[in-house]
Amino acid sequence: MKLKIVALTGAGMSAESGINTFRDSNGLWENHDIMEVASPEGWKNNPKLVLDFYNKRRAQLKEVKPNRGHEILAELEQLFDVHIITQNVDNLHERAGSSSVLHLHGELTKVRSIANENFILEWTEDLNWGDTDDKGNQLRPHIVWFGEAVPAIEKAVTIIEKADIVVIIGTSLQVYPAAGLMHYASPKVPVYYIDPKPATIYELANPLEVFKMSASEGMEKLKSML
Repeated sequence: MKLKIVALTGAGMSAESGINTFRDSNGLWENHDIMEVASPEGWKNNPKLVLDFYNKRRAQLKEVKPNRGHEILAELEQLFDVHIITQNVDNLHERAGSSSVLHLHGELTKVRSIANENFILEWTEDLNWGDTDDKGNQLRPHIVWFGEAVPAIEKAVTIIEKADIVVIIGTSLQVYPAAGLMHYASPKVPVYYIDPKPATIYELANPLEVFKMSASEGMEKLKSML
């Protein structure tokens, strides 16, 4: 039976591919106040601004490609049972070839009905005001906004409980509920933390190795060790 690797990935995973980190040092996301474009209130106040914002993010996805870090995670499936739990909304893990990817915060390439969160469609082009579900309800980005529940968190807990190795890449794990996931890993499981500016991971009982490197550099090193 293959050892189970669970990778927790965040904005730093995709930064090398040219996707800006979710929250820049000035507290803005692509020059927008985050609450304007990533909250139910922002959607209520100006839905067309929100649609335009995610249309630009979706268009950007077509201009970028997976980096070596994404590729190595996919390659490790040849030797290990690899599961990725990502805070990212891009599809770079899938495009690199990873077969088991759980998106905690939704996906840019999907949209859903404002009236039925289970009515989800694949969507790669612009989403416009007036695009509706089969009952005439407006479609919105399939993104978990601030203040909304994270429906995938229970599945994420189930995945990390069974991990033999945990790899944290490009995330400080400071934002809940994702930040609480490490508490569900067995305390004996080794943890590898890859980030050029690693945060302090508090209250972690696990054996921990920190690689102060980019996602690609850190994954190259980890691959050679495994």
